[in-house]
Amino acid sequence: QVQLVESGGGLVQAGGSLRLSCAASARTFGSYAMGWFRQVPGKEREFVATINWSGGSTRYADSVKGRFTISRDKAKNMVYLQMNSLKPEDTAVYYCAASPIGGVPAIGRNFNAWGQGTQVTVSS
Repeated sequence: QVQLVESGGGLVQAGGSLRLSCAASARTFGSYAMGWFRQVPGKEREFVATINWSGGSTRYADSVKGRFTISRDKAKNMVYLQMNSLKPEDTAVYYCAASPIGGVPAIGRNFNAWGQGTQVTVSS
């Protein structure tokens, strides 16, 4: 089972940037697709971005396409989410997740490991 720990959340003004990091335990990390999801209280968890096991393929939600970039450093067992041009509607708790499924899954039930989440707040 992959263990995940997110960091990098915080408070930023609209138009600003943040980079989220996700540290993964070493065991089998390299074979997992990695994703980011977000959730606002009272709403369902929302897919944000996924990167496949090799880092060669990515997938984004339409709401973040062109503003967010997911990447991974297999040597460091790290996954990142660079968030630019942030909007107040990006405010949420962001979760890192790992999936044993090939490709770039975007459905939460395809992920079997989750981090504890990191809060991102974008002020207007």
